[in-house]
Amino acid sequence: MRKFFFLMLSVATIVSCSDGDLSIETIDFDSIAIDYCTAPSRTTANLLFKINEDQVLILELQSGVLNNGVVGETVITESAVPGRSQVTYRIFNDDVDDGYFCDNIPPADPVVTDEVVAEDGSVIITTIVNPDDSTQFLHTIQLSGISFITGSDERITNLTISEFGEVTTAIP
Repeated sequence: MRKFFFLMLSVATIVSCSDGDLSIETIDFDSIAIDYCTAPSRTTANLLFKINEDQVLILELQSGVLNNGVVGETVITESAVPGRSQVTYRIFNDDVDDGYFCDNIPPADPVVTDEVVAEDGSVIITTIVNPDDSTQFLHTIQLSGISFITGSDERITNLTISEFGEVTTAIP
């Protein structure tokens, strides 16, 4: 009887344990095309974004993060998040389009229902001469080690956002 009691007590203890309501979210924007309102520039700040229906991944690059590159060479630039770059994940109450970012007066709808700003990571930009247009630099943007922590202190751990996309700038 004593063995049965301890067995039942052990089972009850295991079943009643809580994992703290841990939820793992996936942020997947790799297959979504990069968008922007004004053509990317090496001399001004850049706002780049990816829209996936009611979710948006926003990348803000300070002036100079997209470097000049060197004709005939591959140049790799790393930018800290937060720091010279910022990554933000937003969820809206309805599908959103680029007018939300590009219109002089943003639309009132859809409304942001949740926003999480990256607290760690880096943006890695590889710059080469564009193989399709020798008057431009091609900047391949990758995200590395991006870490989001929600308002309820939960870390979003399953991130599929390593390939942010490619942009071009004119060779001076």
